[in-house]
Amino acid sequence: VQLQASGGGLAQPGGSLRLSCVASRSIFMIGAMGWYRQAPGHQRELVASITSAGSTTYSDSVKDRFTISRDNAKNTVQLQMNSLKPEDTAVYYCNADWANWRLPDSTIVAGKDLWGQGTLVTVSS
Repeated sequence: VQLQASGGGLAQPGGSLRLSCVASRSIFMIGAMGWYRQAPGHQRELVASITSAGSTTYSDSVKDRFTISRDNAKNTVQLQMNSLKPEDTAVYYCNADWANWRLPDSTIVAGKDLWGQGTLVTVSS
C-alpha cells in the first residue's frame, strides 16, 4: 500500500508549485489526507489537511498562500502552493490518517497513518 507524492522542485520566491499525491488502487476507503513538511534541522510539521467531506485545516504559516484539495473518486490530494517563500523549503510528505485496502486474495486490511515517500521543494532565487 502506497501513497505516491510528486510535483516538488525548484521555485523562485513568489512562485508557485503544485504537489500531488495518489493512493494505490488497492485502497478503497481513505480518511483525512494531508501534507506535512520537514526542513533540515526541524521536526515534521502539518502544512494542511482535508477530510473526506472537504473540511480543511492550514498551518498559520501557509494560510492564504496554499490550497489543499482532494478527489475522493481518484483517492488523490493536491497542494497548490503560491507566493512561495524560502522558508517553505522542505521535504513534503503526504499522509492519510487511515485507509482500508484489499489484498490480492481479497482480504481487507485497515491501516492507520500512511505516508508517502516525500518530495523536495526548494524555494530559492
